[in-house]
Amino acid sequence: MANTISASGSGLDIPTLVSQLVTSARTPTETRINKAGTTANAKLSALGQIKSAMTSLQAALEKMGAAADSPSFKATTASGAGYSATATAKAVPGDYSVEVVRLATAQKLSSAAYAKDATVGSGTLSIAYGAGADDVVKVEIAASATLADIAAAVNRASGGKGVSASVVTANDGQHLVFSAASTGSGGALSITASGGNGGLVALANGSGGGLTQTVAAADALVRVDGFERTSSSNTISDLVPGVDLTLAKAAAGTTHNLNVVSDNGGLKSAIAAYVNAHNSVVGTLKSTSSYDSTTRTASALTGDALVRTLQQQLRGQVSGNVTGLKELGVTIDKAGVMSFDATAFDKAVAADPDAARAMFGSGGSYGGAVASLLEGHLDSMSGTLVLRTNGINKQISGLEDELDRLDEKMTRLSDLYTRQFTAMETMIVQMQGSASSLNQLLAQSE
Repeated sequence: MANTISASGSGLDIPTLVSQLVTSARTPTETRINKAGTTANAKLSALGQIKSAMTSLQAALEKMGAAADSPSFKATTASGAGYSATATAKAVPGDYSVEVVRLATAQKLSSAAYAKDATVGSGTLSIAYGAGADDVVKVEIAASATLADIAAAVNRASGGKGVSASVVTANDGQHLVFSAASTGSGGALSITASGGNGGLVALANGSGGGLTQTVAAADALVRVDGFERTSSSNTISDLVPGVDLTLAKAAAGTTHNLNVVSDNGGLKSAIAAYVNAHNSVVGTLKSTSSYDSTTRTASALTGDALVRTLQQQLRGQVSGNVTGLKELGVTIDKAGVMSFDATAFDKAVAADPDAARAMFGSGGSYGGAVASLLEGHLDSMSGTLVLRTNGINKQISGLEDELDRLDEKMTRLSDLYTRQFTAMETMIVQMQGSASSLNQLLAQSE
């Protein structure tokens, strides 16, 4: 039997083998990076929830502080009193007797009747409407101008300031009507004519003028508790302390009661909104840091020092003001959940009107302290939540860089394995060639 040397190619699927080896080398590191990334993203999301809740709390605190710093009052008048009243933050509670003697009126002047499209005359109309040297409207009138043309020219020249003009058509013909823009004697019109053919004197109200006063300029007159006030307008401030009166109807000799009381509705709504925002923060802090002992599942921030600090600080501000807050109807339970009793609040404020400002105002013992606390955590440059968020974002960016480096490393490893297996395959093929030659030599020697 002839002696032979047997050899064959490796038969390896090099691409598949290289892929399997690279995957085996990649998996542990990639798993670690992805796990760290998942954890970091979960923390980032939880911090975002906390920041959002605390930002809402800060907004609610600012509204509560503003409401506490600016007391609100309500003014009530009887139906048909002839005036309305609006109370400001400077109002003084009490009852006031108000008599609207006279309303402020704006002067109206009317020309005599003219036929439609009749002309009056040419020249310059000078319309003075105030005490100032500049309070004058000068209008050039052409001889062909009708009443409508004159009214349009006056309105263009005045631009709505001081005087307006219109044409009224009555049974006896057309009348040019000048209306003062301002009520009161100070807004009365003085119209003179000059130049031209002299016909414009019919539209003057001075000596020899042809205008008739249909509504006199008058100042308003109102009495409050016997004190009189005249006004060029129908809105009068501070005759009733901190209250704006808007006159609508005169009724001389008749008085109507005005009642001014404190109005805590806005502040109570602001406190209730703050309490809800506070409880939202408490709930968010709890949900993002809880631990389920049954399933042994931790939340994103379980055991996190920042969360514990926030919880302690919020509770600490309540503890430091617990008596004053309780008197104003704000209490907190063992879980840190706030509640608000509006009835207790009303009772406390009735006994001490300044109590709410001292507690909840922007400089209040509770409001001011919580504002500083929130600023320390939410400041856009140095707030702890911002810095913590930036740190996690930096960590995530670092993990992304690690994945990029791992990709590069695995590419180099794949290339290395491919070269090695290709070299091995080449060597095997060469050995097969050598074996074939040896077999031929052996066959020849037999």
